[in-house]
Amino acid sequence: MSIPEVEILLVEDNHKDAEMTIRALRKVNLANKLVHVEDGEEALNFLFANGEFEERKNALPPRVILLDIKMPKVDGIEVLTKIKNDPRTKMIPVIIMTSSKEEQDIIRSYQLGVNSYVVKPVDFESFAKAVSQLGLYWLLTNQSPNLS
Repeated sequence: MSIPEVEILLVEDNHKDAEMTIRALRKVNLANKLVHVEDGEEALNFLFANGEFEERKNALPPRVILLDIKMPKVDGIEVLTKIKNDPRTKMIPVIIMTSSKEEQDIIRSYQLGVNSYVVKPVDFESFAKAVSQLGLYWLLTNQSPNLS
């Protein structure tokens, strides 16, 4: 059985924000290979093929991770720490997409190796534009190493 390729891992507990992100990526045809998980624990299980995602043991990692900070179970900073400290995942681009403008969150994220930190715009039009631009840049413009 072939494991489907995942280009975008969306880690977002807010259903409205997740829906808007997916809709914005669909508009630019980038949501076909997207997986949405709702908390940090589920994200780590997906990335490291644990629990319900065990079948992903030999799967390619996502090409980019869109990560919220404020989440239940395991927060985004802890997820980012684990991603960037593991040789299997440390080269995956991680984009923090959050409502937090707290300077300590921004500094900590960059100290841990985040590739970009984006504060979610409040209105849908700005939010959709920001997500579309992120998707186009990280999936089409940016040249990432082959992680297979």
